[in-house]
Amino acid sequence: MGVSRGNWRQARKKYAPKTQKEVGLRYGFRSGLEETNAKHLEANGIRFGFESIKVRYTVPESRHTYNPDFHLLENGIFIETKGKLEPKDRAKHLLIQMQHPDLDIRFVFQRPHDRIYKGSPTTYAMWAEKHGFKWATQVIPLAWASEPGPKKKPEDVLGISA
Repeated sequence: MGVSRGNWRQARKKYAPKTQKEVGLRYGFRSGLEETNAKHLEANGIRFGFESIKVRYTVPESRHTYNPDFHLLENGIFIETKGKLEPKDRAKHLLIQMQHPDLDIRFVFQRPHDRIYKGSPTTYAMWAEKHGFKWATQVIPLAWASEPGPKKKPEDVLGISA
């Protein structure tokens, strides 16, 4: 049926896109909120990278990486879009914040007034404010693109080349 017995593994290998633009063209975005915000930034002429940087962090006894949804290239602000803020995501962002306090990570929530779990008095917005994260509803505020951003560039903080 097109693939001989000997090379089925070869046939299963998929092309891996190299640039973030190729990632977007090949796979699109993982959520409608990400796609909405990408279109919003493009329409307003704001340069950004989509999941273009890996942030290394350590959960006790294991190493992980985190790809922020958006990286505003002019000022170094990272933006994470969230429909649902799961407990593992909250823990991950607190670990990253502790291990990389010089990074400026912000959230765009689809529904910021949803509770972090059923019956909780805490909403996503309250959680973000409590832990010092700036947040917005639905779309990335254009004002964030014109802010000066963190004192250190993310590339310097993370020890990577731009």
